[in-house]
Amino acid sequence: MNLTGLVVGAATFLTIGAFHPLVIKAEYHFGVGCWWVFMLFGLVCIASSLLVANNVLSTLLGVVAFSSLWSILELFKQRQRVAKGWFPKNPKRNYKSE
Repeated sequence: MNLTGLVVGAATFLTIGAFHPLVIKAEYHFGVGCWWVFMLFGLVCIASSLLVANNVLSTLLGVVAFSSLWSILELFKQRQRVAKGWFPKNPKRNYKSE
């Protein structure tokens, strides 16, 4: 019995589920200016995925990498959702400068 597909599928599901609230919290606390952290993390995971010999771990690093890169787009979309009032604004931040 090969469980690799189930492991990768479950890990992908959990990774996407983890990045969703991470994007919301990052935009709330730091605004869209933290996009470079997601890019840097994604690039590190891409490089790691290329260097790891284990196929499952390499695949999971690739999933995390592209989830991180996709989060950059979601960070900017989150700013729009906040502007529409769908999510709360951080009262300690100035939104006019973004």
